[in-house]
Amino acid sequence: MAIRDFHLQITDEEQLKDIVQALNTSVRRKIMAMLSSSAYSIADLAKKLKLPISTVSFHINILRKAGFINVTVKRNTRGNAKLISRQIDHFSLDFNVDSHATETKTFSMEIPIGSFSDARIEASCGMANANEIIISDDLPGAFFSPERYGAQIIWFSKGYLEYRIPNYMLKDKHINSIKLSMEICSEAPNYKNEWESDITFWINGTEIATWVSPGDFGGRRGRLNPEWWSDFSTQYGVIKTLLITQDCVFLDETPVSTQNLTKLGVQQGDYITFRIGIKPDAKHQGGLNLFGEQFGDFAQGLIYSVDYK
Repeated sequence: MAIRDFHLQITDEEQLKDIVQALNTSVRRKIMAMLSSSAYSIADLAKKLKLPISTVSFHINILRKAGFINVTVKRNTRGNAKLISRQIDHFSLDFNVDSHATETKTFSMEIPIGSFSDARIEASCGMANANEIIISDDLPGAFFSPERYGAQIIWFSKGYLEYRIPNYMLKDKHINSIKLSMEICSEAPNYKNEWESDITFWINGTEIATWVSPGDFGGRRGRLNPEWWSDFSTQYGVIKTLLITQDCVFLDETPVSTQNLTKLGVQQGDYITFRIGIKPDAKHQGGLNLFGEQFGDFAQGLIYSVDYK
């Protein structure tokens, strides 16, 4: 799992007030510790802490304000439940103040690949968690099943996935860059090492890059794949990194677009949308596989990082 860091200086008065409040009671510290191993509903947390749901909700709101947790709505048989997950693994505070320079800080989070907010998918398609296939092959309509939140590999031939990434940490900041990285490859029947696919990326509805994936990789086991996963299926991908700066967009280390942070409006609204998919008019419509932290070669989901001052 990626390390998600939050770094502040002693002069960051407003953010420090929220953080000090979030950590000044044992209940909230216990909640943060509990979330290290799993996400929980508010009802589950209340049961484990032996506290009323209303009390736990109060503490959750304070942790959320500080930026320590993420709250998503998950559908179940009894309606909707709020699922609580931790956004921060490491927090550091710098007491050294440089009066001649402003230090660059980094905020990073890992986004589960199954937490997409929108999808337009065509068969063949499916997804699996670490234990089993959770969305049967060739059932695009099942992609919004609540089980998707546990996905560790997602595959489809045509269409896209779209994620909403919170941007509260960007407010009133000077943003140097935003980085997104993921493990991906093409999608062929079983696997096919030579199977090109034009995989396109969008930010806030604007196309920023297309990568031609050379194949759907197999022939050896992915380093993280569970034992039950077939040797004849997709095994691993490659890490692709998008870097958006004040000047342009880079795919890995190559500039690919004149779009930039300002043109893409990353500090506007309540979230950033990130879409990954296959365009209907793509030359190579070879689908895609997106890997989570328990499949493929790299122990990560979708990694989102911001450098700011």
